[in-house]
Amino acid sequence: MDKGKLVVLGSINADHVLNIRQFPQPGETVTGSHYTVAFGGKGANQAVAAGRSGADISFIACVGSDDIGERVRQQLASDNIDTRSIEAVADTTTGVALIFVNEDAENVIGIHAGANNALTPDSLPRFESQITQASALLMQLESPLETVMAAARLAKAHKTQVVLNPAPACELPDALLSLVDMITPNETEAEKLTGVKVTNDEDAARAAQILHDKGIATVIITLGSKGVWLSQQGVGKNVPGFKVKAVDTIAAGDTFNGALVTALLEGTPLDQAVRFAHAAAAIAVTRAGAQSSVPWRQEIDDFLAHQES
Repeated sequence: MDKGKLVVLGSINADHVLNIRQFPQPGETVTGSHYTVAFGGKGANQAVAAGRSGADISFIACVGSDDIGERVRQQLASDNIDTRSIEAVADTTTGVALIFVNEDAENVIGIHAGANNALTPDSLPRFESQITQASALLMQLESPLETVMAAARLAKAHKTQVVLNPAPACELPDALLSLVDMITPNETEAEKLTGVKVTNDEDAARAAQILHDKGIATVIITLGSKGVWLSQQGVGKNVPGFKVKAVDTIAAGDTFNGALVTALLEGTPLDQAVRFAHAAAAIAVTRAGAQSSVPWRQEIDDFLAHQES
């Protein structure tokens, strides 16, 4: 199958995950039931989702000059990712995320960027050919914003499709949004970008139109268990997801994004690409952890084969 090249630019973190019954109040100590260290970071999670679901992918990122950074690079290579653009930064630690997961499978996360902050605009010339020769560039917001802007400008100038997952939630300049071809916020991120509180399809349509007005052709607002609001040039509809029993939702959105762009680069129509991404995310939420939960292509295809069409 002839498929376009994908480049992911983003973050790498080591995730320290503690399962607890309920989130602590300020000053309260709670006892956890399960603790793991896993590799995460939105950029890495999305790269892994793309690599495992079959993309031709390279990943632009930074790790620390520590043991965990080297282990991360080895792991990513085993996930079908070209890791030559992952640089080890001297005298710096790999990024870290501290994650609590409660009994309802919700999570709260604190992040230290570490080496992720070394991915500056000055480093982009070293990766220019990957971006300019790719069919699509997928980014998130755990890298410095000026780097995301510079990479988007470079991609736009060479007709590389710019896909932005605007997470973690923050306000973004119109100068960046005008460079984006496809944006994939969740409800919280959509509200931050548009001022519209998204609680139903009508809200999602209003939020999507604001993003269209800023120059973004395709808006995909993920609505958790309610599926996604898919809007192209102002024409929108809900695409439902799959009902599964969630263990935790860590990396579900990242899995969705990586799988979505993979399917699109294979020439899959957008509706079907969203369905493929829904399937990947549905599998991910039935498993614990970030990258440990991301499914492989065969698993996604098998899952879809067992659904009613």
